[in-house]
Amino acid sequence: MTNTKQQWLQAFTGGFIATLLFHQGVLALFWLGGLIPTFPWNMTPVPPLGIPQVLSLAFWGGVWGLPVWLIIRRWQGINFWLSAMIIGAIGPTLVAMLLVFPMKGFDVNATKVVGGLIVNAAWGLGLAVWMQFSLHR
Repeated sequence: MTNTKQQWLQAFTGGFIATLLFHQGVLALFWLGGLIPTFPWNMTPVPPLGIPQVLSLAFWGGVWGLPVWLIIRRWQGINFWLSAMIIGAIGPTLVAMLLVFPMKGFDVNATKVVGGLIVNAAWGLGLAVWMQFSLHR
């Protein structure tokens, strides 16, 4: 496998794993703090394939890992880490709040936007950690 193909595979894998550990980990903290009513790592099957919700979310986290990695891979140091968190926070949150939530009939409010920015920034950080680990080992 070429280095470029390996990087894209790592970006997808990193986004997938960052969803399971960082994104859902922050949701777990929110749940433990009584800030959200539903437990993270939701295993409820979702259409159309009936796979657990958390795995569907992790798949999309993997897909998001590709463009985010394309953008952040050029930077180093603090710029790398901040851009991963900022782009990770803004991109997925905008898509969720402007497309996914209305499509599914969920309401959008300031609390959900702020929560989305926080959990998705954690996801971006997780992606950056994975990429640093996988490419420099």
